[in-house]
This record gives sequence, C-alpha cells and structure tokens, in this order.
Amino acid sequence: MSEALTVWVKGIGLWAPGTPTWHAFREVATAEATPGEAERPLADVLPANERRRAPESVLLAAAAAGQAVAMSGHSAATLPCVFASAHGDQVITDYMCATLATAPAELSPTKFHNSVHNAPAGYWTIATHCHAASSAVSGGEESFGAGLLEAASQAIADDRDVLLASYDIAGTGPLGSMTSTTGPFASALVLSPRPDGAAIRLDITPEPGNSGREPSGDAWMDGVAASNPSAAAVPLFRAIAAARPAALRVAAARGLDLHIDLGAAP
Repeated sequence: MSEALTVWVKGIGLWAPGTPTWHAFREVATAEATPGEAERPLADVLPANERRRAPESVLLAAAAAGQAVAMSGHSAATLPCVFASAHGDQVITDYMCATLATAPAELSPTKFHNSVHNAPAGYWTIATHCHAASSAVSGGEESFGAGLLEAASQAIADDRDVLLASYDIAGTGPLGSMTSTTGPFASALVLSPRPDGAAIRLDITPEPGNSGREPSGDAWMDGVAASNPSAAAVPLFRAIAAARPAALRVAAARGLDLHIDLGAAP
C-alpha cells in the first residue's frame, strides 16, 4: 500500500442543479432542506463583462472556486489552482465540430477561444490577478479523482495550500450522445498540508483497481452523481456534509482508485 497523502480542507464550494452553493448542498445532504430550482451559477469573482461572455463551463468552475476560496480566507491571487474536467465545454466543442464540417470559414474566434480545456483556469487567473501555478487536468470519467490526486500532491510537495475545482456540463448534439453527460455540476476544495483552522482531514491513498460507484439510495444525490464525470465528487462532499469519520473510494484513473479516510482535524 502507498503512503497516504494527508491534506486538510480549508474551503469548500459546490454548484449542482437545485443547490447553487455548498451550504445549500449540505442542508440537502443532512435532510434539513430539499433541492430548489436550478439557478444560474453566481460567478461573481468574474468582472461583469467577463460573466456575460463566459460560457457555462467557466461560470460553473468560477462559482464553485469562488465559494471555496472565500471560505478559506485566502487571497485567490496567491493560491495555486488545479482545474479538472472530463470534457471541457461540450456545447462549444459540438458547435465547432458542426461548423468545421459544414462552414469552416464561419467559425467564431470567440468560441474557439473558449473551447480550450484551460479556459476556466485562464478566466480565473486573469480575474483574480493570480500569478501562482495553474493546471488543467483531464482524466476522462475519472477526472475528479485525477484532479484531487494532483491538487493533494501539489499541496504536500510544495508545502502550500492549493485550490481544486472540478466541473462538467451537460453534453449536446452528437458529442453529448457519446459522452452521456446529462447535467452540470461543479465542486471545489482548498486543500492544505497543515491543519491550521481546518475542520476536515483527508487521508488519500492510491490503490490498484476500481471499485465502481455504489448508489446511496438517495434518488436526488444518485441522479446528480451520475450526471457527469465531475459529479463523482458527490459521495465525498456528502461525507464531508455529514461531519463524521468515513471511508470511501474515488476513481483517479482506469485501474487506480483513491481510498479516502475522512476525519476531523485535531
């Protein structure tokens, strides 16, 4: 067994249809409330002009990341960040494929600009004046776990707090039929190598094999968790909401799981 990567959670953010914030999700997870209507992601860290022209994938990632950084008390300008997504912005990718196949000279430069996988990281670092390292991770269906492993490794290796944001949107057109992503979801964590001021500890151990996803029995939670690859984060965030020790597995690659022991910080 590999040695565990131990990190502490200093900030949490989340957007799901019906729970636009981490606090709203926590209330649903603890049966204190029911999901509401889906709301547009509130990416208020972006300037108004950028919010108007940013695609859905950027708004989702920025909304969750903004919540997590605000909870952590950090300045986003100095916080290294990892943005993870399986498919990036599928709506734009589908548009580009269709346009290139039928009228390539009409391809929108703005949509091309927003199609790159690191577009959310770019919007985020420009808006927050962040000059720290940023990474864009894609690991297929296991993108959330891959991003979590990358962010935890950076936090420990560089001995500094790191922001992780994971997001995916619903697919559309022929591409959507192939990816089978049915809804948007984004989550974010600020991970620290030190327990100062944190309430949750994660001991993350890479282990061979994939255990697969087990339904929780909660229809809304299971529906969100199955809606896209980044929503594989739902069981972890549900465990954090419960605020008690737990153990679970998250896939980080084909043939590699992360065994996560969740506990309280000292």
